[in-house]
Amino acid sequence: MFQSIPNSLSQMSMIFLSVVIEALPFVLVGCLISGLLHEFLSPEVVKKYVPKNRFLAILLGSFMGVFFPSCECGIVPIVNQFVKKDVPIYTAFPFMLTAPIINPIVVFSTFIAFSDSWRFVFLRVGGSIFVSLVVGLWLAYLYEGTPLKEEPHHNEQREKHRHHHEDCTLPNEKKTSVGKKIIQFLEHSLDEFFDTGRYLIIGALIASSLQVYLPTSVMLTLGSTKLLAIGVMLVLAVVMSLCSEADAFIGASLLSLFGVAPVVAFLVFGPMVDIKNLLMMKRYFGGKFIVQLVLVIASLVTIFAWVV
Repeated sequence: MFQSIPNSLSQMSMIFLSVVIEALPFVLVGCLISGLLHEFLSPEVVKKYVPKNRFLAILLGSFMGVFFPSCECGIVPIVNQFVKKDVPIYTAFPFMLTAPIINPIVVFSTFIAFSDSWRFVFLRVGGSIFVSLVVGLWLAYLYEGTPLKEEPHHNEQREKHRHHHEDCTLPNEKKTSVGKKIIQFLEHSLDEFFDTGRYLIIGALIASSLQVYLPTSVMLTLGSTKLLAIGVMLVLAVVMSLCSEADAFIGASLLSLFGVAPVVAFLVFGPMVDIKNLLMMKRYFGGKFIVQLVLVIASLVTIFAWVV
């Protein structure tokens, strides 16, 4: 039976399975952490530690992901809550850009994906920090207005109403809220695992198909110039919409086809901008702001990848 399967299909299946099997544990752990943050991390706690100095606040946002890791699949709603709680946008958005990359799980998965090599770990982390710092400076000193769709006073009124409702909650209800949060945490983690798992499978299929079925002449054309190859990988990062715990395995499988710089662009840009993120950002933020943010990020990632 299996002898009738074409060799190309068998080869693609082996590449696909190897990518999925290596990546799934990291996706599961990442979804569990994302669920914990979704239910138990309060924006008010973060706000207390935001420095008054703008540059220090940008640095805090850029490195906060080390201590509060989150998958990009759930980072946008968290950032939306940060902004609603008056956390500065130049702190919240650098956190959104780096948290899915510099957290320990993604660092470790990147290390494993590239055969226990620290080179791509440093390039990926360094690129994300570079982008987040520049974006933070842009938001702190050049951008005017709010990225949110709703007016700030609407948010304040809703928050006052919510706090008033919480103050009126009975003691027994407060005691059971922890149990409810645990159940919600597990439900959120499970939903996110199956949601991101399908994107992993789609990405693995695309990557394995590219390696097996894309003609060598086409690959040589795509990789003929460094800038064109970087642009192709930026598009792939958006289309594949992989979870940051898994995309390193896809990037490693494409390294021989595209080279170092395009793969670095893929690893940095993917967790910052993909189809999932864009759809979620459209729900919370204004269209003009999203376009500006994506263009700034794409330009910075291209510059960084070109230099490495």
